[in-house]
Amino acid sequence: MIYSDRIEAGQALAAELGDYAGRRDMRLLALPRGGVPVAAEIASALQLPLDILLVRKLGIPGHEEFAMGAIASGGSCYLDRDVIGELNISAGQVEATLQREQAELQRRSQVYRGSRAEPDLQGCDVILVDDGLATGATMRAAIDAVRAGGAQTVVVAVPVVAAETCRQLEVLVDRLVCPHRLEFFRGVGLWYADFQQVSDEEVIELLQRHRPEATDEQH
Repeated sequence: MIYSDRIEAGQALAAELGDYAGRRDMRLLALPRGGVPVAAEIASALQLPLDILLVRKLGIPGHEEFAMGAIASGGSCYLDRDVIGELNISAGQVEATLQREQAELQRRSQVYRGSRAEPDLQGCDVILVDDGLATGATMRAAIDAVRAGGAQTVVVAVPVVAAETCRQLEVLVDRLVCPHRLEFFRGVGLWYADFQQVSDEEVIELLQRHRPEATDEQH
């Protein structure tokens, strides 16, 4: 165990991101659901508005906890061709998984965002936050999505990451902030004392509390 919970993890990240405090050109984007309470702590400490970037892991058929890729809002799709090839996953299986996860992505967009527009990233510096990364598939899709959206620089901030994933992601972003890079990772939840599933209701409440309009009202 490294962190007591996602709140402590977010506070640890905020301590390393202080140079972004109060910057109006920053976009702080959490990957739901687990990344939202982590990012909420960063939003509070640095006085930054919080929004989300919707992503969904593409699980291996029959072993959905293992990723063969990921999708993100805006149409970004990352596929791990090595994993797909090694496991002989058919094109039909990949397509079926894509369709299922796209439907869930749309459901979450309606639940979390409703009629609110996607954040404008053109020319902005973006911080992407999650509660931890094993394979990094979802974060790869997120990075592609914000690059396609016109982000000027991309910072990835995560409390705990598999060391090999760190090495792969560092070349894709402008800055990678991770207090703990572990060679023997095994799973994100092992590094938290409290790793309860984050509910849709919790995500909605935190987004309402730290939405751009609410942050403006505090200034």
